[in-house]
Amino acid sequence: MKEIIREEDLRRKEKLDAFDRLLTIMDELRLNCPWDKKQTLESLRHLTIEETYELSDAIIEGDYDEIKKEIGDLMLHMAFYSRIGSEDKKFDMADVLNSVCDKLVHRHPHIYGDVDADNEEQVKANWEKIKLKEKGNKSVLGGVPNSLPALVKAMRIQEKARGVGFDWEKKEQVWEKVEEEMQEFKAEYNIENESDINKEKAQNEFGDLLFSLINYARFVDINPEEALERTNKKFIKRFQYLESESKADGKSIADMSLEEMDEYWEKAKHI
Repeated sequence: MKEIIREEDLRRKEKLDAFDRLLTIMDELRLNCPWDKKQTLESLRHLTIEETYELSDAIIEGDYDEIKKEIGDLMLHMAFYSRIGSEDKKFDMADVLNSVCDKLVHRHPHIYGDVDADNEEQVKANWEKIKLKEKGNKSVLGGVPNSLPALVKAMRIQEKARGVGFDWEKKEQVWEKVEEEMQEFKAEYNIENESDINKEKAQNEFGDLLFSLINYARFVDINPEEALERTNKKFIKRFQYLESESKADGKSIADMSLEEMDEYWEKAKHI
């Protein structure tokens, strides 16, 4: 047991030393590198978003080497923001870390207080109630960022509403809603004269259908963003197979019929 504790202590020191090294390098770059000296919170923002998506890609691919690298890139950005914050005398890394530690302690009263929470749902419910109090009882949905992609935003909206008890009771009810929205969407397009179609109303119905499908995915524990991205990657792989194999056969994809392309597509399903 002593050996295990000693090993854990050594590993903790290695982690702290590595973090200190990152902060030291960040300070040196900020002082000496022409590019790093020019950066601002605003100029880094779009780069951070890009790095976040790269980490997401690595996670979906299950590539641990890439996950490690992308986490490192994001850690660098956090150190960068904290360095700029300290220069502006607004906050530094200690403030950032202590702030999140304080928040974690406050939002886990079942660990650091006397609140009971026996399962994940109770933990989530407590978390949302505490957040609402912290924000002065403003809208439950106030914490959903406006700039989130629409699909992810729908997920977060539904999760926030569920946190205060506004949710369906059973997945069967949600599926009935999906079918209802499907019929309403189809009704908007089941019109003989296409010129009579109300595109705005049809778009609204399609949005309702997507929202209900995302809701059902949540009930059956499927992340719709991840599911869609996996389908995107699958389509890209099969389409690129179609391109490369038809080219190898001396064919131009632009001149091929749909039936010819389907032959390659079916083969791509089996690779």
